[in-house]
Amino acid sequence: MKQIYITAIGCISLFCSSCTGSWLDTVKEGTPSENTFWKQDSDYKSASTSLYVTLSKEETWGRNLFWEQGASDDIFFSRTRGSSQMNLANLVMDGETEGSIKDIYNEMYKTMAIANNIVYHALKIPEANRSAIVNRSLGEAYFMRAFCHFMIAYRYGRSDNGVPFVRYEDFDDYDTQINQAWTQQPTVMANYQLIIEDLQQAASILPWFIDYGTDDYGRGTKDAAYALMVKTYAYWAQHDTSKWAEIPTLVDQIETGGQRALVSNFADLFTIDNNWSSEYIWSVNSSGSNYAGSVFPGIMLDNKGWGAFNGWGNFKPSLELWAEYDDTDVRRSATIMQYGDEFTYFGSSKKFYSSADNECGFHFKKYMDPFSYGKLDENGVGVDNPHVSTNGDRPTTDLNVPIIRFAELLLFKAEALIMQGKNGEAEVPLNRIAARSQSGIVYANPTMMDLMHERRCELAGEYTDRLMDLKRWAAAGTDAWNIDALNKIKMAKHGIKHVDRSDPYSPIDTVAGTAMTINGKNYTGVIDLVNMPAKDYQVNGTYSVLPYEINQIIKSNGALKQNPGYSSN
Repeated sequence: MKQIYITAIGCISLFCSSCTGSWLDTVKEGTPSENTFWKQDSDYKSASTSLYVTLSKEETWGRNLFWEQGASDDIFFSRTRGSSQMNLANLVMDGETEGSIKDIYNEMYKTMAIANNIVYHALKIPEANRSAIVNRSLGEAYFMRAFCHFMIAYRYGRSDNGVPFVRYEDFDDYDTQINQAWTQQPTVMANYQLIIEDLQQAASILPWFIDYGTDDYGRGTKDAAYALMVKTYAYWAQHDTSKWAEIPTLVDQIETGGQRALVSNFADLFTIDNNWSSEYIWSVNSSGSNYAGSVFPGIMLDNKGWGAFNGWGNFKPSLELWAEYDDTDVRRSATIMQYGDEFTYFGSSKKFYSSADNECGFHFKKYMDPFSYGKLDENGVGVDNPHVSTNGDRPTTDLNVPIIRFAELLLFKAEALIMQGKNGEAEVPLNRIAARSQSGIVYANPTMMDLMHERRCELAGEYTDRLMDLKRWAAAGTDAWNIDALNKIKMAKHGIKHVDRSDPYSPIDTVAGTAMTINGKNYTGVIDLVNMPAKDYQVNGTYSVLPYEINQIIKSNGALKQNPGYSSN
């Protein structure tokens, strides 16, 4: 792990803080050394700010994490991909050909190493002597260490094989142990326990979001620490159902102490004006003017952006996702566009169509707000838009990309209550979500099928990990809802074909497409989505978790144990 240690010191950079979000802009100071660093508040502030660099990289919340969602039932790769992405989408990983995964793994451990260094050095200062900056940096380090640990634990960890993790503050010989391979925990449950302990430490130190000044928006908070505890317990409950009992009280604490609440209009959530709304818990803090933050909105935009902007067009919705919504559910029109839907694009009214790449018939709308500003010049190119990057190869925007928001916590609370047999109590949080959807549904003694429906409709196209939802639900038993989740992992995905793809008014092609019933609704012009066939998947089998990259196992000299079913050679 020596390379990670060197990076942990070497990647610490100076961040500006002249306005909200600008502390994301990195300016290299040169490589500090162990002997010259950790001496003053500015060192700790630089170190803690470096913890967030990973959030804005294309390799993580910019795009690569989302390649895994190709294996879910919601996401279609609208551009033909190579084996790196298709192996993930078809659940045929082998530990060698998933290039997108390798970068994420390295990024998470790099950030954990930075966090470890902050914790180690901050704890060497007696608590009474720590400045406010050092103390906050300590809280941020606990939070980001837990956050990155969590991202690795649930994706690689099993009940019979955990993931590598160490705490530098536990070292009795820092100079020697810093260069050793991290200890692989025996089970993922051991990892979850360590994550919870870090989050408890973070929550005891960090302020609520409402107590931050705008210059520090985007840093770790007490709200986010409690929220990640909720998600950790929900994933832990796959192996130990007693953990469901921990969730409701935590959600209540976030709501009351953090003053979190649902935004009244669902569509408003995905606007720049509501980056820091009452529903905010944890997001990638983004900017279009300085290329800082997530490129995800640009990657979701139709390929070449109808000639106005360099959208990448990587991910689009499936017909199966569209069919999940009731026709009266306002979340559908705020989440997905179909042919002929009107939207504002660089100051002009436009109707949706897509003639780019593989046909699907739909487009995600959640991330379109930044592209509504500005105007189109005489060549149809978008100009004068202050909210999007001028560099189409780095298409960041001013729209924050949510990682956890308050609605998801209400859904976890409802799920926890249902899983404890308290279905009546689950009515309140689930009906708060359903009421905003205007679907007309009022739940009485809601079931897991009800919860699964609401969670899918509420969080579609977000970084909440739909695939993991399906995996954990499928693994929970053999009831109808478990089988439903399993079938959704295995299923082929479909789209709608139009006679003329370049015409937003084009009729559905009933000759080239077929008739199909999906979710009890009848559709015509249905096509198989390219490279999205049915696939094999076994509950708790090989592909229920990711393989460790072969090079990681080789570098560990055998200390890292490969997950069952994957070759380690």
